Amino acid sequence: MSTPNFLSVVAPVLNEQDNIVPLFNELRAYLTPLGRDWEVLFVDDGSTDASLDRIRHLAAGHPQVCYLAFAANRGQSAAFAAGFQAARGDIIITIDADLQNDPADIPAMLRRFDEGYDMVIGWRGSRQDTWAKRLASRLANAARNVLTGERVRDTGCSLKVMRAVMARRIPMFGGMHRFLPTLMRLEGAAIAQMKVRHRPRLCGVSKYSAFGRLSTTVFDLLAVMWMQRRWLRYTITERRPPEGA
Repeated sequence: MSTPNFLSVVAPVLNEQDNIVPLFNELRAYLTPLGRDWEVLFVDDGSTDASLDRIRHLAAGHPQVCYLAFAANRGQSAAFAAGFQAARGDIIITIDADLQNDPADIPAMLRRFDEGYDMVIGWRGSRQDTWAKRLASRLANAARNVLTGERVRDTGCSLKVMRAVMARRIPMFGGMHRFLPTLMRLEGAAIAQMKVRHRPRLCGVSKYSAFGRLSTTVFDLLAVMWMQRRWLRYTITERRPPEGA
């Protein structure tokens, strides 16, 4: 059960051994002054390096650190799905473990969230990626927006703040993480977008090629479009609770 005012940072991890401790230290530096309870939930997605050992070591020394470990690699969407269900907070913050997202943006995103939004999504103002990745991202964002009727500037940015009760209700499937704003909107979420920083990768290697997941993304997009058309929408105008409710 979620705890009011409790922040849960969900961070999928795949072979990021040199980024685990720096990420936690940065998150602690920006979350502690907020005066809220918080946790960092690392979801190890079948890492083959020392990532899980680094996470275990952190958890042994810091009560704010929790983790899940997959038996084998299952992908970022599976990691987010498991993290959403295991998170204790009523506000979930998603972030990449590669240190390209900047935890310094989180306090401003939370202030925007507290204005009455159910989700605040970051968009990378100055992407520190190759031209091929930037081009592929622009094309993918444009296609998603045209076909789903959205106006999301950067759905690939993992830095997001969302209401946990709504995040736990969204349909879970491979590729889900690319459509989180659309899926949250189907739940009735009010969504804001904010410009955030994007940093160059200093350690580890990227897990995605520029156009490597194009075919699966097309099928995921068709599935989301089907859900948009078939989603059950109704408004209850009166209710009489049953006896004892």
